[in-house]
Amino acid sequence: MTGELLRIDNLVKRFGGLVATDHASLTVQAGEIHALIGPNGAGKTTLIHQLSGALAPTSGRIHFAGQEVTGLPMHTRAQRGLVRSYQITSVFKRLPVLDNIALALQSRERAGFWRPARADRARYAAAAAVAERVGLGAQLQRPAGALSHGEQRQLEVGLALALQPQLLLLDEPMAGMGPHEAERMVALLQSLRGSTTLLLVEHDMDAVFRLADRISTLVFGRVIASGTPAEIREHPEVRRAYLGDELPEAT
Repeated sequence: MTGELLRIDNLVKRFGGLVATDHASLTVQAGEIHALIGPNGAGKTTLIHQLSGALAPTSGRIHFAGQEVTGLPMHTRAQRGLVRSYQITSVFKRLPVLDNIALALQSRERAGFWRPARADRARYAAAAAVAERVGLGAQLQRPAGALSHGEQRQLEVGLALALQPQLLLLDEPMAGMGPHEAERMVALLQSLRGSTTLLLVEHDMDAVFRLADRISTLVFGRVIASGTPAEIREHPEVRRAYLGDELPEAT
């Protein structure tokens, strides 16, 4: 698919008197890495919750792959290819890496648990391929809980990829990582460019400006600017929002 994959029109989310998203509008093009940035409390995670179906918006519309999905539950959006990973790592820590991914693959199968042995072999072969894709091919039998924090985040991306997303929503995939782990995650996300569309929430501005094809900036729940990294870097409202000291200089 080419062209517009996601469109958000005037999305509002109120919690009592608090407006978390304030008529937020943006588009994501198929195949791009689109970053969503903004100061703490800007409403970025709340927006991701609404896109995934975890939260219902107060008003506004969400269109995905040419269809309105505003009222659809999370599992239906995931079946259609709108998949998210979470800010807090969520894996089956007692199970090996291979079984974690195999369970994610099984979740999209309609036949349930009773399947021929050859189908199980095919699923585990596919799970091993996903593990290889996210850099965990050498750790198939290692319990997920024994992985480092960065490796667990890689596994979580693998679980999301097993659902064959058209659009993958990533909420701070580099949170809590050291420099080497963050570099591995950047390389992993770079490797998905063109094959999986990404909408990325991230506070690591160096990573954002290395990864993103386009960037949208959210301030007080409203998208104040969308554009290329170069356009966002020089945008006066964006620089004011970040006090001019968090945006990487052009190289």
